[in-house]
Amino acid sequence: MSMFCFQCQETAKGTGCEIRGVCGKNEEVAKLQDLLVYTTKGIAEIVVKGKLDVTSINEVNHQVLKSLFITITNANFDDGAIEIQINKMIGFRNELKKQVSNVSLGDAAEFEVSDRASMLEKASKVGVLSTENEDVRSLREMIIYGLKGMAAYTDHALNIGKENFDIYTFIYEALVATLDDSLSADELVALTLKTGEFGVQAMALLDEANTSKYGNPEITSVNIGVRSNPAILISGHDLADLEQLLEQTKGTGVDVYTHSEMLPAHYYPVFKKYDNFAGNYGGSWWAQVTEFETFNGPILFTTNCIVPPRSEEIRKRIFTSGASGFPGCPHIEADENGKKDFSAIIEMAKQSKPPVEIESGSIVGGFAHNQVFALADKVVDAVKSGAIKKFFVMAGCDGRMKSREYYTEFAKKLPKDTVILTAGCAKYRYNKLDLGDIGGIPRVLDAGQCNDSYSLAVIALKLKEIFALKDVNELPIAYNIAWYEQKAVIVLLALLSLGIKNIHLGPTLPGFLSPNVAKVLVEKFGIAGVGQVDDDIKLFMGE
Repeated sequence: MSMFCFQCQETAKGTGCEIRGVCGKNEEVAKLQDLLVYTTKGIAEIVVKGKLDVTSINEVNHQVLKSLFITITNANFDDGAIEIQINKMIGFRNELKKQVSNVSLGDAAEFEVSDRASMLEKASKVGVLSTENEDVRSLREMIIYGLKGMAAYTDHALNIGKENFDIYTFIYEALVATLDDSLSADELVALTLKTGEFGVQAMALLDEANTSKYGNPEITSVNIGVRSNPAILISGHDLADLEQLLEQTKGTGVDVYTHSEMLPAHYYPVFKKYDNFAGNYGGSWWAQVTEFETFNGPILFTTNCIVPPRSEEIRKRIFTSGASGFPGCPHIEADENGKKDFSAIIEMAKQSKPPVEIESGSIVGGFAHNQVFALADKVVDAVKSGAIKKFFVMAGCDGRMKSREYYTEFAKKLPKDTVILTAGCAKYRYNKLDLGDIGGIPRVLDAGQCNDSYSLAVIALKLKEIFALKDVNELPIAYNIAWYEQKAVIVLLALLSLGIKNIHLGPTLPGFLSPNVAKVLVEKFGIAGVGQVDDDIKLFMGE
């Protein structure tokens, strides 16, 4: 077996990629990512066992976030960049060791590598399958994947100047726990829920960062057609990158369009001041293989969701920043003040043809918790009158598999007295359907990016308070969530930590769940998969 990875929903045969990732990563990238994660575990062991003050090692904290983020599905395919990051982290690790004494450390804190070959050899011994017990492996990996999602959200908040040192402390403690062979399955299950608790904190932190700087999202109609100017397409999740790009393109004659998870940026008031913020182009991340061809201009990836381009022409138009990377594509780093120079992208845009229109019209979003609270009376009255019978949380991820057509069909067939609450790129399966409204309340309420699933939880807890219920599960809310990668894992764990039960997860259950761990999730939390659309709707509606 040249590699093994089962962290995403599209993993081969639902069990694991063993030759090449379905995402497109090759054996070397997969192994180097494994070693990078292992290196963060070594740093965590030094911090925890050495009782180091996390407030005194902030550069290390930030690089641990970046390292975990780099290993998320579809984020970074650049083996050279990952190798550099491994060496950087080993350097940090070795410096930290000088601060501790009389502390017994394990292999993750002690190993050394001299070149790529020794890295790959070491990686083959410390990857996912190095944990022999299937159930322990399943729980450890679920925790690791939750930490990766948590790190991504925490990194976004950091880019806007917000951080929470308790989150760093927990990340170190959880990483060390995945090396501890003495922990029982029950202890690992408890740690999994604790990971969810800190996932809530991470999403709350990012929500505070976004809203304090860019304002609370508000109901917004977003153009999905095109204008006649040359343009830049920005993808991913990082609003700080978008802000800098918009500032640098002012007055240049170059428009900026969002793609995939960057769509919700249009909902924030601050970004509406930019006349060249033109609209959203296309749909979900996986559609980039064709949509990038017709866009014509350069593309900036601020985070994950890269699909290896099919042509050299498209690859030459791709730029990356943050944790993202792709071989041969220019990577734009921030300077010591956090500023990024996007002039090369802007110059390329000026020489490009305008985008080709692939659709027209608009889509409406901006229903994060603050906006929904403003509509609370209207929503509550609709529930009390029976105009709204049920809410369906259909947040999460999109993906390429044909089975995801389930979510489009599900949305179409839902009774007209139901409302969809969504966040994340899963919305592209139904956000352009004409599903109408209920008394002026749109039947699809888009809260924003996947991290804005936090808003959906806040809304649920507020409704519980309004209706004076003892349990959030008594609300007329059903959860039919699509997942793809590790940010969806932390969202799931966050929902479980808040006591939300009977979540349906699809289009398939995670390959990293062993039969016994899956059984625990079913018995303790009511986790279930999806079936046939008509049958599932009857089940959810209590028919």
